[in-house]
Amino acid sequence: MIAMRRPRWRSHWRSAAAPAVLAALLALGGCAVGPDYQRPDAPVAQAWKTEPGWQAGNPRDGELKGAWWEIFGDTQLNALQEQALKNGQTMVIAQTRVEQARAQANVANSAYFPQIGLQGGVTRNRTSAERPLSNRNSVNSSIVQNDFNAAFTVDYEVDLFGRVRRQAEGATASMEQAQADFENTRLVLTAELAADYFALREADAEIDLLRQLLASQNKALDYISAQHELGAVSGLDLNQQQGLTAATQTQLTLLEDQRARYQTAIATLIGVPAPDFTLASNPVLVHVPAVPLTAPATLLERRPDVAAAERAMAAANAQIGVARSAYFPSLFLSGLVGSDANKIGNLFTAPAALWAIGVSATQTVFDGGRIGANVDFAEAGYRQAVAGYRQSVLTAFQEVQDGLNTDAALTQAGASAKIAADSADRSLGLSIDRYQSGVAANLEVVVAQQTLLGYRRQEVQLRGQRLLNTVKLIKALGGGWHAPGMTMPAAASAESATATSVTSATSATPAN
Repeated sequence: MIAMRRPRWRSHWRSAAAPAVLAALLALGGCAVGPDYQRPDAPVAQAWKTEPGWQAGNPRDGELKGAWWEIFGDTQLNALQEQALKNGQTMVIAQTRVEQARAQANVANSAYFPQIGLQGGVTRNRTSAERPLSNRNSVNSSIVQNDFNAAFTVDYEVDLFGRVRRQAEGATASMEQAQADFENTRLVLTAELAADYFALREADAEIDLLRQLLASQNKALDYISAQHELGAVSGLDLNQQQGLTAATQTQLTLLEDQRARYQTAIATLIGVPAPDFTLASNPVLVHVPAVPLTAPATLLERRPDVAAAERAMAAANAQIGVARSAYFPSLFLSGLVGSDANKIGNLFTAPAALWAIGVSATQTVFDGGRIGANVDFAEAGYRQAVAGYRQSVLTAFQEVQDGLNTDAALTQAGASAKIAADSADRSLGLSIDRYQSGVAANLEVVVAQQTLLGYRRQEVQLRGQRLLNTVKLIKALGGGWHAPGMTMPAAASAESATATSVTSATSATPAN
């Protein structure tokens, strides 16, 4: 490193050209090395693949807003979401990360301004009488004296090649990335809570179904036991009914344990100790709502994780400029105005006044390839960020399309399951009549009961899965978040102008 020393604080610069030189240096601070950031193109789907029955509407009609869970119309879920956002520790962690990023951005932006300081001191010293002579005609002597000084100092880096600007750009992009990450954390938290809540309600519905069937099976067991004591039925019939009742009780016990696990998971998400939290049972599943679906290009401004990946690209691009600025010299301005005296009473008198102003520059001549390696590292980091952004866009399209496909499949499967369950219910009634008339064996009734139980549970599970899939689809669409001030890529501009909002006609029909 070759560097010009900064002038000592007692030095004087009396050149008449100094103000003009300083003005020219400040004017040169407008340029910045490294590429200016431009968001690269991302693969954007032209349209969603949907099943017959989906219809188009106005682009922004019914678009999900911030509290997207309110679309389900469940007051208990709304209250839990509010509690989770208020007390959930994951939100606290995400918020502190935003605050850290904001503070780092403020630190980077502070470099735009000069650093002004105040210094002062007092020393008492004794010089050596045997110190080397500076003049052979003079004789050294030992002197004891005081030194009082006070001064204002100013230091400023002239951002001649944009290093400070690129650092500030990168820090600002990182702060915006942290804000998008915060929104993504919020979306993940609320989606996870909604998924656990609907899984618990599905368990409530299955538990209610099993309890009803168990009560019916116990009545049948009492009847068969009484008939067995009278010798009207064989021990085989009794054993078959006892086994069926015990199997149903086993399923009920396991399902109650599963519900308890969902309950403790919800407690953790809302910031309440699991032993202190209880959620009353409610076997009624809410209707599956219609989900507003915008054009594929809109995901680029509605998904917080995509927005975070885009801001990561901007931060990585700024680091290229920071790395390249090391090829060029760094210039610093410094100034000082103060006073220096050997007596405190003379400290602020005119003869004790001093001032200094100067410019220092540093330029690397040889570093063994360190700067070039740093530039290569920054450029590779940018390419990595671009690939991460494009992958996040592809993942977003996949998750939405998967949600649409699953919704169509679950809707069709739910309709078939209802037909099967209704048929099994009628078959069970006929089997009971045949058994009581002595036409059929009890095994026929047992098989009919097991078949009905399986179909009814499948029907409830499909309804629960539709609710869970709806939560996943809303999450894939970005919930109710919208990137403020984000612009669409050039490739998507034409499509966004004619973007359509699509809702499912089948989804609007409650699954009963």
